[in-house]
Amino acid sequence: MPIAVATALIRGLDPLPELAVSAVSLALERARLAHPHSVVLFLSSEFVHSAHGALAAASRAANCLNVWGCTAPGLLTEQDASIDEPAACAMVIGEGLALGPPGAGDAARLSLAVPSAATPIWLSGPGGRFGLISTDAGAQQPGRVWAHGANQAEGRASASFNGARTMVGVARGIRALSEAQSIDAVDGYDLLRLNNQFAYNSLLRALPPDLREAERLPLNQLFAGEVTESGDDAIARGRYRVLPLISVNHDDRSVTLGQRLKPGSRLFWGMRSTIGAEEDMRRMVDLLALDGGGATPDLGVMFSCMGRGPYFYGGEDRDLAIVRSRYPGMPLIGAYGAGQIAPLYEGNALIQNSALLALVSAK
Repeated sequence: MPIAVATALIRGLDPLPELAVSAVSLALERARLAHPHSVVLFLSSEFVHSAHGALAAASRAANCLNVWGCTAPGLLTEQDASIDEPAACAMVIGEGLALGPPGAGDAARLSLAVPSAATPIWLSGPGGRFGLISTDAGAQQPGRVWAHGANQAEGRASASFNGARTMVGVARGIRALSEAQSIDAVDGYDLLRLNNQFAYNSLLRALPPDLREAERLPLNQLFAGEVTESGDDAIARGRYRVLPLISVNHDDRSVTLGQRLKPGSRLFWGMRSTIGAEEDMRRMVDLLALDGGGATPDLGVMFSCMGRGPYFYGGEDRDLAIVRSRYPGMPLIGAYGAGQIAPLYEGNALIQNSALLALVSAK
């Protein structure tokens, strides 16, 4: 039997509790639910000083204490998105799929935290974490995080969709310009040779012709990706660390990276662009669909960086459009923030400029 799930997003002029109440009420109406089992509630960062009142009002409107979420600079659902304005969005979930404290297993964990609470020890705990760092719009001040209908003083919360299968995909927004190559020699932060050629020569070969002939390379758009998993689809699945390019050195034909690498590691050259990010997102969603056997999930949760979304794509969030196209009508809720929590091959990590998608299907 299908799970009753629905979302709603409400905007306003001021961060008032009525926005949260309206979002919950409209979602309940759309789901044809009197009382949900669980509620996911995201409030815009304008609510950082009034989150307690809005959360209490939303819980009363839902007649449910099992409310999870946080404040974030931007909010999204399958129908709408809102950035840099007072807004509230809610997802109500009926019986048959329960959002609650994670067990001791390795199930995927919805994880929300303010910057100081996302400690290495917490990140390295059991289970793959997917979620958001809660801050204000300028990523300068912490936001608010709640669980079980109450603000969390420690600034973090984790939950699992119990009784469900949760698949998580990560789109790093990098367009791969080359295949993975084996590193032959390094000197500190300087990459000297890979695949039996000078690092700078390898980079130039990978670049599009217009950039290859440019007087100065746009280093802020170029990256090296250290592949962290074997397999031909490791890059497509986002199984790599993104390393910034600091400089290129014409004398010894080396490339200085933002982190040290070891000989024997595998590296590819990449570039950040709207076309590349869209291709990466589409590839990630296609791989998730393949893993899920093509069936439409009961719901989705999506987290995106403020460096992506409508601002990055020139007004339309192409990442969100890709998810809508693949799963039309699927209830989806999420938020935009300054950092994401992602389950990478080497463990849970804080990343940026990425989009995460979790697809949840009741067992």
